[in-house]
Amino acid sequence: MQAAGFVASDTQTETSASTTAENLTTLAQWLEHISHQHTAEIEMGLERVREVWQRMRFPQAPLNIIVGGTNGKGSTCAMLESILDVGGYKTGLFTSPHLLRYNERVRVNQAEATDAMLIDSFRAIEVCRSVPTTVPLTYFEYGALSALWIFAQQDVEVAILEVGLGGRLDAVNIIDADVSIVVSVDIDHQHYLGDTKEKIGWEKAHIYRAARPAIFADVAPPQSLTAYADSIGAHLIQLNRDYQYQRMDNQWQFTGKIMGRDIARHSLPWPALRGAYQLKNASAAIAALSALQERLPVSIGHIKRGLLEVEWPGRMQVLPGRPAVVLDVAHNPHAARALEDALGTMGFYENTFAVFSMLKDKDIDAVIDIIKGRIDFWFVAGLPGERGLSAELLAEKLRSSGLEGKFSLHTSVGFAYAAAREKASENDRILVFGSFGTVAEVMSVLKVR
Repeated sequence: MQAAGFVASDTQTETSASTTAENLTTLAQWLEHISHQHTAEIEMGLERVREVWQRMRFPQAPLNIIVGGTNGKGSTCAMLESILDVGGYKTGLFTSPHLLRYNERVRVNQAEATDAMLIDSFRAIEVCRSVPTTVPLTYFEYGALSALWIFAQQDVEVAILEVGLGGRLDAVNIIDADVSIVVSVDIDHQHYLGDTKEKIGWEKAHIYRAARPAIFADVAPPQSLTAYADSIGAHLIQLNRDYQYQRMDNQWQFTGKIMGRDIARHSLPWPALRGAYQLKNASAAIAALSALQERLPVSIGHIKRGLLEVEWPGRMQVLPGRPAVVLDVAHNPHAARALEDALGTMGFYENTFAVFSMLKDKDIDAVIDIIKGRIDFWFVAGLPGERGLSAELLAEKLRSSGLEGKFSLHTSVGFAYAAAREKASENDRILVFGSFGTVAEVMSVLKVR
């Protein structure tokens, strides 16, 4: 199979690839290199990445879990990783994007991949993508192949792979998952996935596999998703049909019938990740592990401890001290609704100040309208890069939403945070949200892990 744009080559190409691999000695150099090996930042399709994966001799873990969805997939991955780690399994986790360091994207037994591990993986990819023909890979495709190579080298027992965008044409979908989870379906990335839940649901459903467990972890699944699962003979397992979770005082429980077995997990602790919506993500993780119980047994004790110890920075993360500082990467309407609800459960604060910036390809108007009732004053900054939106254009959005006089403009997210911190008293709350870049800049300023 040969992807469009491949360039014929021979020994010369192999020599060139070897020279490149020798000349790039730091992770920063490699990341700069791989960011320029495809003309587009995002180019959907499996042909290129599958070609290189085959040349690499199909590196993958013995057991694989793929997690997709509009929101909640990262938290679900982190809970799966935490529970399995407590259970004694050697885990590999691939997620994106990162907040502060590229190494965050690839973890083995909850430890970030070292620079040396990543560099070795990129070298292997560079040689394989260059012989016998040159395959242009996107940044994300490099990352997915790097994670698969590292997991194989580290003898990982189970790999947890987060979908980057959509599902059908996402790089991790080259793997034949043992169980797949679609955590949620809502409107986002319309340019790539379509502008309705039915279109988006169809794209995401393609991580499901014939005769394998296929979890849908939200209410009201799109008809396109259930139809696709039925058409391939996947074992569709749905929230509120095949399994349920119930909130109780300081605890919750999971019950259901998964792959023909009655499952009951009582007296579960609330996950360490804040927000009532995390119970939905936790129940998705438990449903997936229940479906794999014969091959990947975990006890109720493993689940309880895993939920108590899970960490996932930047998702309703509340920093210690006063005023309260909340970090959340919410960047679409679905995530904004969850954030708005979570803020309402935090108790009373005299004022809530938002440090806010978003990318221009997001539904900014809807996000503002959903959450503006929780915010007393906005400190607004632009984001750099092609997808970034200026503070001035964000100000127009806020004015259109009836917030004239309730915001100030700043030249960077760091300066916006400094202004909010100066204005806030110890009885106030500062919310940093709108994008990964927004949260990452404040984390960097505060030296937050």
